[in-house]
Amino acid sequence: MTPRSQFYDQGKFGRLFPTLPPFASDTPLIRDALTDLGAPGGPMDAGDLVTDPIASITDPVLSEHNPDNPTMTAGMTFLGQFLDHDMTFDPTSSLARRQDPESIRNFRIPALDLDSVYGGGPGVSPHLYDRWVDRGQTTFLVDPIPGCEPFSVDGTTRYDVPRNAQNTAILGDPRNDENLIVDQLHLAMLKFHNAVVADVRDELGSAYSAEDVFAEAHREVRWHYQWMVLHEFLPLTIGADLCTDILTNGRKHYSWRNSPYIPVEFSVAAYRFGHSQVRPTYRANFGTSAIDTAQQFFAPIFDPASTSDDPDDLRGGCRAPRRFIDWQTFFDFGDGRARRNKKIDTTLSTALFALMGQTPGQSTSLAARNLLRGLTMQVPSGQRVAKAMNLPLLDPADLADVEATALKGRTPLWFYILREADVVADGVHLGPVGGRIVGEVFTGLIEGDANSYLSQDPEWLPRYGTGDGFTMVDLLTKAGVVAALA
Repeated sequence: MTPRSQFYDQGKFGRLFPTLPPFASDTPLIRDALTDLGAPGGPMDAGDLVTDPIASITDPVLSEHNPDNPTMTAGMTFLGQFLDHDMTFDPTSSLARRQDPESIRNFRIPALDLDSVYGGGPGVSPHLYDRWVDRGQTTFLVDPIPGCEPFSVDGTTRYDVPRNAQNTAILGDPRNDENLIVDQLHLAMLKFHNAVVADVRDELGSAYSAEDVFAEAHREVRWHYQWMVLHEFLPLTIGADLCTDILTNGRKHYSWRNSPYIPVEFSVAAYRFGHSQVRPTYRANFGTSAIDTAQQFFAPIFDPASTSDDPDDLRGGCRAPRRFIDWQTFFDFGDGRARRNKKIDTTLSTALFALMGQTPGQSTSLAARNLLRGLTMQVPSGQRVAKAMNLPLLDPADLADVEATALKGRTPLWFYILREADVVADGVHLGPVGGRIVGEVFTGLIEGDANSYLSQDPEWLPRYGTGDGFTMVDLLTKAGVVAALA
């Protein structure tokens, strides 16, 4: 174990509160308590009934312990997953041994700079770019989905991220092919860049090189993306008042000596709130009818029993004529078709307690894995973090289900932040502790990026949007990935 310190090298994980002790010692008793808390059928399992993918969306009784969030649409969950992949990538840590975050390499640059999409650029990652356009110097490669037109509501050709002959996605970050929704969100980013390239090429004219066109389009895309994160995603996630306070009055807890890092309190606890927002099932697309649900593609997020090349769930790693997303379900286009994600609380959809592709002998419960990761990474308790931030603590009565266990008075930070959101904000957004950690890290990463719009041109305003704003709906529309629904 390397010493805890306040000195961080670029690219590593670190701690917001390096002097706070871990919430518990790594003992068999504590591991059993965490495993029981996050077990299938345990207190964190929502018990969703998924016998009918359509009914699980339309009938609230089937998910009475996992209510919808009235302010956030379903797509925000997967935008959050995409953002996570843009900031962090830790393929080396283990649930079985103690970890010091300072010793773990972050294989992502800790910034919201879309390196998960761009890779190293056309010179370093040529496999991501279309060689038939500007000799591969400006435009991302995307693939049409063979035979998709008869499955599409408007009969148009739909697209997928590029794949090799074995259906492995060719991406800047392979995790963006974990499920169909984040995969198609990655595709939207590729096509948004390509649309911006076309505009920049027209504006600059023939006097400028392909490299100049790419550089300007890259900047435009990153700045629009960062704007959307700060002005749409973050206010919805932490609450508009707290977001305004951080942007106006600055950060209180997240700072660095050399360059931004990823705090373990963020990556292992606060930013895992999105797991609570996942629905058991989704409408992927409208199929051939915007009205008749029998012709639309509904599916569970994961179904381990489905094993075909075109499975009846929304896993990634597949290409088939019906496997595309109609975004009107996931973001609010003003047509009444958007669905909601789930409230932020300590219940997770049942599908997340039977994860696929895990190493034999390891837990398949996402809840248990999150709790154990907090133990191995020696994350402080929620109560200690709240005190360190000078924020109100939850009443012990609000944590009665863990107070009666070996975790009494030392609630794992991830669980504490989920419960805080439920108690303080009715699950609509994060509470004071979780919200400030997430808000300060997001704003800090953008402020600490020398190439961000906040660093280079704080008065900059987006041009692809409504008025002076820019949202995910604007991005998807400009990318040309929104089908026309009758």
